[in-house]
Amino acid sequence: MNLRDLIVKNRSYRRFHEDVPIAEETLRELVDLARLSASAANRQPLRYLLSSHPKMNALIFPNLAWAAYLRDWPGPSEGERPAAYIIVLRDNIIGDPGHCDHGIAAQSILLGAAEKGLGGCIIASVKRKNLAKLFGIPEKLEILFVIALGKPRERVVIETVDDPGDIRYWRDSDGVHHVPKRSLEDIIIG
Repeated sequence: MNLRDLIVKNRSYRRFHEDVPIAEETLRELVDLARLSASAANRQPLRYLLSSHPKMNALIFPNLAWAAYLRDWPGPSEGERPAAYIIVLRDNIIGDPGHCDHGIAAQSILLGAAEKGLGGCIIASVKRKNLAKLFGIPEKLEILFVIALGKPRERVVIETVDDPGDIRYWRDSDGVHHVPKRSLEDIIIG
């Protein structure tokens, strides 16, 4: 699969085959891709907490908010929840909050997941204090976001933005998730 195909396949999936496990070794391989990616000033401030065990996943799940544009959807139901999570943290002793390491790392992880037939979603709406307390995360480590992972259980399609001001995603009556994207002509200036 070429890079463009991986990027197109790499959508924000929010429903998964929860019964298809993801081995901790797979999570480690995905984090290794992030580790090998660029880091501003090569400071490498990111840290990762891995979860592929159902009991640990059950602690993480209620601390996440899902799909802001889907107001009537509380998130995936049992059987559709992620099989694994990667909590992405920054060591604030060595990391500058202004840099973009976390975005680069997340993209590397999600492209690696797509290559393995998995899907994921970056979730930034997180009850950070609760998660930090649950897992004994020291104060110097700031939770940036959580990456939910699993074998996708939904179909996500890219649409062309009709109204330039409306980029909200939606689900149709068949449960297909539609993601509007601006055209190339709309985003290149000059």
